[in-house]
Amino acid sequence: MSRISEMLGSRYPVIQGAMGVICNPELVAAVSEAGGFGLLATAFAEDPEMVRDEVRRTKELTDNPFGANLFVMNPLAAKFAEVLAEEGIRAVTVSAGSPKELIPLLHDKCVKVIVVVSAVNAARGAEAAGADAIVAEGAESGGVQGFQGISTMVLVPSVVDAVNVPVIAAGGIGDSRGYRAAMALGAQGVQVGTRFIATKECIANGIYKNTIVEVGEFGTGLVNMGRFQIRALRTPLAEKMIKGEKGPDNIFTPAALKEAWIKGDLEAGVLAAGQISGSVHDILSVREVIEEMVDGEKRSP
Repeated sequence: MSRISEMLGSRYPVIQGAMGVICNPELVAAVSEAGGFGLLATAFAEDPEMVRDEVRRTKELTDNPFGANLFVMNPLAAKFAEVLAEEGIRAVTVSAGSPKELIPLLHDKCVKVIVVVSAVNAARGAEAAGADAIVAEGAESGGVQGFQGISTMVLVPSVVDAVNVPVIAAGGIGDSRGYRAAMALGAQGVQVGTRFIATKECIANGIYKNTIVEVGEFGTGLVNMGRFQIRALRTPLAEKMIKGEKGPDNIFTPAALKEAWIKGDLEAGVLAAGQISGSVHDILSVREVIEEMVDGEKRSP
């Protein structure tokens, strides 16, 4: 068992990424039931009790460990952390900002903290602040990005060399080849987001899932949101934003993302996805994805 699996209490060192409004309890529970570590997303939560409800709904579906992601840019992140601890969550990831305030709060409540970074200096800073593990997320990944992205192939070994805590690789991982490559780079686990969108248990609209399946290697682009970028599928709306023909107003709100990601309104918001989309060719069950990833064999659910 890897240090990551031991830390999380999961069978496999496969963590499901935080996927915003499509991170439904059924998906999270399915990941944990299949031996991975499911993560609820709190980035767009507007009330601590919403987070509590999501945790309890997930507990009804699995007895296996699962966690949550804390999105530092959400001003309620500290309150969400308290709710997660109260509900017995024992490991979280922290992303989109400095973890310095959240780490002591979570450690005081015996919660392990895994910090998501996109640069070596950030990894060193997270370790110095007390992070129990690091997710080194390359620029191939979907969702929120900075403006000076480093590829997973370069970032992961650099972070492994820079810190003493376990490192989890993220970005461009969707099958057994990516899983094995991450381990060869020195990672002890992987975090996967886009591949889990194209699964039967995810509540993403069929248009979203099928677009991931249908696009090629050039199917995503970086959309400038002002303070950050979003890697997204190159829908007509995303193309307009990439070309500067439309601004980011009202594109990255909970309401807009629900319309786009769950209802399939491609004019409401952009569809976050990583470059691995070009290698995803079918919609499988979560169990099929995880078992193929870990041992290279496709099995029936």
